[in-house]
Amino acid sequence: MCVVLPITWTANIVTDSLFSLHGRNLAQSGKLLYIMHCSEHPLSTFALFENGPCLVADQNLDVLMIKLKGFFQNAKANKMETRGTRYQFCDFLIKIGTVTMGQSGRGISVEVDYCPCAVPGDCWNLMVEFMQSFMGNHAPTVPPVFNSKHDALYSPADTMMQYMELLNKIRKHQQGTVTGMRL
Repeated sequence: MCVVLPITWTANIVTDSLFSLHGRNLAQSGKLLYIMHCSEHPLSTFALFENGPCLVADQNLDVLMIKLKGFFQNAKANKMETRGTRYQFCDFLIKIGTVTMGQSGRGISVEVDYCPCAVPGDCWNLMVEFMQSFMGNHAPTVPPVFNSKHDALYSPADTMMQYMELLNKIRKHQQGTVTGMRL
């Protein structure tokens, strides 16, 4: 039996990430700074340190980063991108994208927003139930960003933190695969 659901396409989405190593030379520090852009917030640039704060700035931050090249150096193979499509199903936005590093695909991202609620803790169980309906047992556990924001409003910076965690996990997995092949 096939059931047609009232899901409508609403937009194409792009989230990109450039990461740089903090320090005067690449061997000095392993702390990464992610510079991220999102088509959902085209006038903003997000700067995130691994396990650190998130700075939201205008697009001129990219120009400023060029002037700070003595402190931040581009990491090797530093661009990752998520391209996909945004759909709406009742009160839910579903964003499905392909994660690429360079020209090759590395994974799939699924983002779900419940539009009527801005406090993640209040609607997490509903979101999990919705995600289980099409992802089965692959629905995620509570993201770390929620643990620090029990009753706080959800913001675009929180989304960028989650993308940073996803891209970092994929990047580290890729490095582990390459390292494993060399042995």
